[in-house]
Amino acid sequence: MVRTRILRASRLSLAVLLGVACRGADVQERAFGSASVAPPVGWPAYAGDAGSLRYSPVADISPSNVAALAPAWSWETGEDAREAEETGERVGPGKFEATPLAFGDTLFLSTPFNRVVALDGRTGRELWAFDPKATRWGLISDDRAGFVHRGVASWVGDGARRIMIASRWSLYALDAATGRPVSTFGDQGAVDLAKGLRWPVNRLHIGNTSPPVIWRNVVIVGSAIGDRIIHEQDPPGDVQAFDANTGARLWRWEPIPQQAGAARDSWENGSASRTGHGNVWAPFSVDSAAGLVYLPVSAASNDYYGGNRLGDNLYTQSLVCLDAATGVQRWARQLVHHDLWDYDPASPPALVSITVQGRRIDAVVLAGKTGFLYAFDRRTGEPVWPMTEQSVPASDVPGERAATSQPVPSWPRPFARQGFSLNDVVDYTAEIRAKGAQLLATVRSGPMFAPPSVQGTVQMPGWIGGAGWGSTAIDPVRQLAFIKATNLPVLARVVPTGDARRFVSDTAEVDPAKPLTIPLPDPRWWWPRKASPLALPISKPPYGTLTAVDLTTGEHRWSIVLGDTPAIRRHPALRALDLPALGVAGAPGGVATASGLVFITGGGAELFAIDAESGAVRWSFPLGQMGYSNPMVFRATNGRTYVVVATGKGGGASLRAFALPLSHR
Repeated sequence: MVRTRILRASRLSLAVLLGVACRGADVQERAFGSASVAPPVGWPAYAGDAGSLRYSPVADISPSNVAALAPAWSWETGEDAREAEETGERVGPGKFEATPLAFGDTLFLSTPFNRVVALDGRTGRELWAFDPKATRWGLISDDRAGFVHRGVASWVGDGARRIMIASRWSLYALDAATGRPVSTFGDQGAVDLAKGLRWPVNRLHIGNTSPPVIWRNVVIVGSAIGDRIIHEQDPPGDVQAFDANTGARLWRWEPIPQQAGAARDSWENGSASRTGHGNVWAPFSVDSAAGLVYLPVSAASNDYYGGNRLGDNLYTQSLVCLDAATGVQRWARQLVHHDLWDYDPASPPALVSITVQGRRIDAVVLAGKTGFLYAFDRRTGEPVWPMTEQSVPASDVPGERAATSQPVPSWPRPFARQGFSLNDVVDYTAEIRAKGAQLLATVRSGPMFAPPSVQGTVQMPGWIGGAGWGSTAIDPVRQLAFIKATNLPVLARVVPTGDARRFVSDTAEVDPAKPLTIPLPDPRWWWPRKASPLALPISKPPYGTLTAVDLTTGEHRWSIVLGDTPAIRRHPALRALDLPALGVAGAPGGVATASGLVFITGGGAELFAIDAESGAVRWSFPLGQMGYSNPMVFRATNGRTYVVVATGKGGGASLRAFALPLSHR
């Protein structure tokens, strides 16, 4: 049984919410008959549009008036730690990472606990909420970061709007006017995503954090599978498509090929028949006109040790284009061969038309965890700028065989730091640098793609990137890509265990005769807390940047340090120092607007408005807590434009809206 809470909604909100119906059109005509009130402009998809540009055509808030931007309203999730009904474990909400949809005056969003909520976008008043009871079965695997979810999708059929959410192993269709499950969809409003996969799975190991993608009457869904779920025939990352009206499955695509051919041959020793994951956990995109869907396919299991899956491992760590109607593969480009670094293509592929050397290209661009910006002709998969195979270091881990080369774009140049050496060690003081150098001498370091090792290899970028799930926003008019980068290394160390597919502590005794896996150290801090009174990144700042890339030339138009890391600045050993700009690490990126602004937190506790042309900060506002989400922009029926961002985690999580004072309209 699922619980739905419905509050009284105004007639105007519901009519605009159902805007495809005749009554919605009538309301629009009455509300906007006066030329003094601009018509509403929504945010119809998680990343703004089906092509994931994260761009708003609204120009009301501009560099000339953004200084007046002020808080308009806030709404709190009200979610606190609770007891899982089936397991009895204590579970809590993680970061609030959602980006709402906007239709007319109504916002639709998901919360960390996977509830779907409808709000009046002018006031923040809650209209209804639906709870899929995602916490009932406890956490997925041992993910102690808590529950997270990033958004929902919308579909319209027969004059009625439905809101779609993939929560754990279920796909739900909700009536947008009431929040109630649509009984004619699947089984009383839900479809089981764990049924009919490549092999039977434990449905408790299937999750979802990203929204589905809609093309016409087709709903396409990926999955989130925990990196620590590692066993023989662990959950496969099959991508599935369903009829948006009935919930019937239309097709299923397997990222690890089961049919004979060159792709299957990239899995040696029959490993394709026993290896799982390769899931699409990140947001993805669709070319609505061409009927093509673009999938950022993640790593196979195990993420850090590939001795049980020798070969290049197609189509993992790839950008894959499918026919949205049939699931037939059109083309694929592997971005990392035989991945050992968890370098998933985490940022959604963005679809933009660009002009390069006088030639117009309908392109798909993707910012990678690797720090490279990949750009392809989205019809053919041919690179916009040449890519070459470059030799990379070999692995000496027993049983492992790293790829001999990796695909590297010749252009644009990287937007994040790559590789690690003594020159990269933090140097706030001579003593701190000496400690860092001493620590670095105990492990390995080198260029990017240096493989994990028994001794431990410093990996830069780390496994949150580079670019993360929210990093890219694109201005299609200015033909600029704005990419948020994180510059923090991790220690990639593999250790033996009796089971080649299970993680063990990095303090385990090393026995080269045993299979090896890698643990998951904290991706932000790897300076040993117990071994040193300091807890600092071993790398120099900046830890977060924002770079504008001109998509017509590939040149970096500008790059700035974005945000700050107050915990470092306030450190007792550093308080008296005049530290440089530190930047903030994090996956979220921004939203670009037609007026030439980029609104972004970068994962920090401050919302910025950045000038798209120069990178100058035109406005900022302290949020009082982290803003670990991508903002969105919409114009409501009252003519006001709002910038909305999800902030915080746990019981203090809130959705914050900003607008210009009425006097500036």
